[in-house]
Amino acid sequence: MNPSLQPALPSGTHAGMYDLFNGDADGICALHQLRMLAPRNSHLLTGTKRDIALLEKLPSGMSLDVTVLDLSFDRNEVGVRQVLQSGGRVLYFDHHAAHKLFSHPQLECHIDQSMDVCTSLLVDRHLGGLFRHWTIVAAYGDNLPALADYLAQASACTAAVRTALAQLGNLLNYNAYGETTSDLFFHPAQLYQSVHRFESPLDFIAKAHEYQCLAEGYAADLRCLHELKPHAQNALAVVYVLPDKAWARRISGTLANRLVTQSLGQSIAVLTPRTDGNFLVSVRVTPTVEARADSFCSRYPGGGGRYAAGGIDRLPASELDRFITAFFYYLTGHSR
Repeated sequence: MNPSLQPALPSGTHAGMYDLFNGDADGICALHQLRMLAPRNSHLLTGTKRDIALLEKLPSGMSLDVTVLDLSFDRNEVGVRQVLQSGGRVLYFDHHAAHKLFSHPQLECHIDQSMDVCTSLLVDRHLGGLFRHWTIVAAYGDNLPALADYLAQASACTAAVRTALAQLGNLLNYNAYGETTSDLFFHPAQLYQSVHRFESPLDFIAKAHEYQCLAEGYAADLRCLHELKPHAQNALAVVYVLPDKAWARRISGTLANRLVTQSLGQSIAVLTPRTDGNFLVSVRVTPTVEARADSFCSRYPGGGGRYAAGGIDRLPASELDRFITAFFYYLTGHSR
């Protein structure tokens, strides 16, 4: 495992330029596409999948030029205002909840909360599809297989290429899950920097040692799941509680995606113990119900997400039974 410190900044990094991005496949691929067309030496701020409120980590009292990708606007609205009030500018791409969105001459937003988009697709639209294969990688990683398949077919990808891009998306996403970056194989900023050396995702697959490391780690973590059984279930949902292990924290989000894809109309909640005694929660809602994952998760402190996928940063262990009851009841009220 790599240390949790941010990788060293490239020489010549501009003091007032910051790129903030989610550490998952969508965030990495979105920034990669943007910076292939418009390169700049920026400070990189990122973290684990649930490390969302990144604007609060920016320095205060400076005029900053900030680009934000794949981070909920609602979780960062105060930070956006602080940047603007200090005379800075913000460019924002995202597909999560944005109920607090506002207008400002120095704020440019590309936000679409539709259930069938990801942030990389919004960047793809902005760039006119210049780096489409990376958008396909992101869509597969963000558990949007229908979108990814559509883009792949429109780009005349062979079945073998689609499979390779899907695997890469899955692995980039897998690396983002953990309580802290010490759980991960690579700090997301380091992984982005490696990805950014390659214009083609197929070249990254063929040449980057990070790819092989993630593939081997993912296979090993999957083997730990062979005895996993549901903690609770009914006709509409299944709840899994994972052990207090680093491999479980790494596999939690990918497992949730796999389970909802394989389920027969059941929504999924995967709870992973944190070292502070709380649970990290990943929720996936099946398309067979009208429920929204973000609406449910937003009921809890540190909760949010998007239409079909959401999460909760810290669910007290004492609330486990009440959470399960509320999850089942919420889905029942929105069943078709």
